[in-house]
Amino acid sequence: MLFTVALAAGCVSNKKYAELQDTYAKLRERNQELSNKYQDSQRELSGSTSRVKSLEEQIASERANVKALQDALNKCLNSSNQGNVNISKLVDEINSSNKYIKQLVNAKNKSDSLNMVLTNNLTRSLSREELGDVDVQVLKGVVYISLADNMLYKSGSYEISDKAGETLSKIAKIIKDYDTYDVLIEGNTDNVPITQPNIRNNWDLSALRASSVVQVLQTKYAVDPKRLTAGGRGEFNPIADNTTAGGKAKNRRTQIIITPKLDQFMDLIGKAPEQSQK
Repeated sequence: MLFTVALAAGCVSNKKYAELQDTYAKLRERNQELSNKYQDSQRELSGSTSRVKSLEEQIASERANVKALQDALNKCLNSSNQGNVNISKLVDEINSSNKYIKQLVNAKNKSDSLNMVLTNNLTRSLSREELGDVDVQVLKGVVYISLADNMLYKSGSYEISDKAGETLSKIAKIIKDYDTYDVLIEGNTDNVPITQPNIRNNWDLSALRASSVVQVLQTKYAVDPKRLTAGGRGEFNPIADNTTAGGKAKNRRTQIIITPKLDQFMDLIGKAPEQSQK
């Protein structure tokens, strides 16, 4: 490539040479962007596969329990020393575990379906321009709406910008439509120290930005504040490399995380059938 550019400098005018240099620089920048996107995707894949899903674990545990009970039942049936009472008890336990597994699977399927409908409804409501600043994903049963800071806030501030209003109104409508879900607003920054006199550090900035979004959702769009939680993670939850301008821009984001109410699943998990001691 260096040989080609040097050769071009001797064969074409300075203007043409400058244009070629500009094109080459843009191609290199685009290549770096694509490389960063690939690395980001790999990180997201690694993170999502390492997260623990309690319902899936519970389903696997119950299925293992059913297998153990079935093995014990088969042993009873093949032994003349075991009475009908033990066999009947094992059959009841197997039936109870199978019923519980079905409840868990149904709960998970319902949650997954609602998440997909929620995501599709929100994505369809956003304009092409808005989709450039809003990323919507479902990871491990949770809906993540990631908003770019240059769309949400005034520069170097935690005040909501005027242009963010329409996008937040669409998100608020989805949140209100799915009123059985909890909502966590999470602020994130890059690793550049904040220099505002009234903000101590990036922890403060991320928490203040999350709080600003929460208060707009509550006061302007009438989202029930009991469903909202504001939190900040500062610079310590990056999704891209903070050594590049593009990476810093991706890390400066606010995430709206929509989750099913955990007490519903914990109640269900708490109803697991007791296992007999063997």
